[in-house]
Amino acid sequence: MPYTEDREAWTKGQGLWEHIPVETWNDWGWQLKNRLTKVEQLEQFMTLTPEEKQGCYFANSKLALAITPYFFNLIDRNDPNCPIRRQVIPRGEEMTIAPEELLDPVGEDEHMKVPGLVHRYPDRVLFLVTDRCAAYCRYCTRSRLVSNAQDYNFHPEYEQGLRYIESHPEVRDVLLSGGDPLLLADRKLDHLLGRLRAIKHVEFIRIGSRIPVFLPQRITPELCTILKKHGPIWMSIHVNHPKECTQELKDACDRLSYAGVPLGNQSVLLKGVNDDADVMKALVHRLLRMRVRPYYLYQCDLITGSAHLRTSVQKGIDIIRSLRGHTTGYGIPQFVIDAPGGGGKIPINPDYVEKVDEDEIVLRNYEGERFTYPLKPGKGAPVSEPYTYET
Repeated sequence: MPYTEDREAWTKGQGLWEHIPVETWNDWGWQLKNRLTKVEQLEQFMTLTPEEKQGCYFANSKLALAITPYFFNLIDRNDPNCPIRRQVIPRGEEMTIAPEELLDPVGEDEHMKVPGLVHRYPDRVLFLVTDRCAAYCRYCTRSRLVSNAQDYNFHPEYEQGLRYIESHPEVRDVLLSGGDPLLLADRKLDHLLGRLRAIKHVEFIRIGSRIPVFLPQRITPELCTILKKHGPIWMSIHVNHPKECTQELKDACDRLSYAGVPLGNQSVLLKGVNDDADVMKALVHRLLRMRVRPYYLYQCDLITGSAHLRTSVQKGIDIIRSLRGHTTGYGIPQFVIDAPGGGGKIPINPDYVEKVDEDEIVLRNYEGERFTYPLKPGKGAPVSEPYTYET
């Protein structure tokens, strides 16, 4: 059955935790302390499938199980194929490693100059400042690092990372990630952003976070004041399905926008979650209504134990084709593959170019119609004369 967008349904509420005082529910510390982290906790509220139960028992040897009460409320507990459920509840398939899968699928360790500092692109670095998240995505590219379930013994080194950035004037762009940087206490985040702003050659500071989606209560006025103080701080959030676009997330995005934080979204193409043109269109429309620009759509990385969540590259191309020309250009993310082994993000687009030679380029538009654009005056289609202003 095709997915249809409900334009008015911004879900909100405490759901299974209606008995909790509102002030407590909105305390992000309470949300973290009361995460569901064990199979017994999940089974208090839902019947797990045999595959899910098996995954939960093995989860902590690969990637910890943790779901905030807020995000757990979004799960359809009666539907084993719920797209929210597939993202955060482990499955036994995670323990099956396909031959093409890698522990470090995008080659970050090879470019890690000091612990937690990845310098892969010429003018920008990835600064991993924590190894913890509010909840854990089962397809996490850094499952070797976050939650320490695999005993990878990763410990971010702030001072070494900051000294590296200070000593490399070619670095103009710093992306804070992890784990999730917004799990840092306000005081630590304030200090870190202040240190980065003091480095004259750092022009652009970004934060990659799924906290607004997993834990919108964390986006407090105090946090927004810090981000505004050091701004502009750009932020990429991570929403995969329109059901995640709740009133709470919308409110959190409003607070960030009003604090001068430009927002983008990075989705991962996932089987049974968003590998559907109607779902993706509903998602990008909701994002735009929350002042969030769809930025990237990632082909799922070849992380170990993710085969059951990966879909074909052709599916991603087809989704982009279904968006181009059929909705606003602001709503079309760039589909990319983060090349295995450390090649960086490579854009993948539908083939709109039919032919290129020295005289012309032949194109097809979103409806499949053919057009020619001349590359030399006097060749191919007529070329208009340049306009001359009258004096």
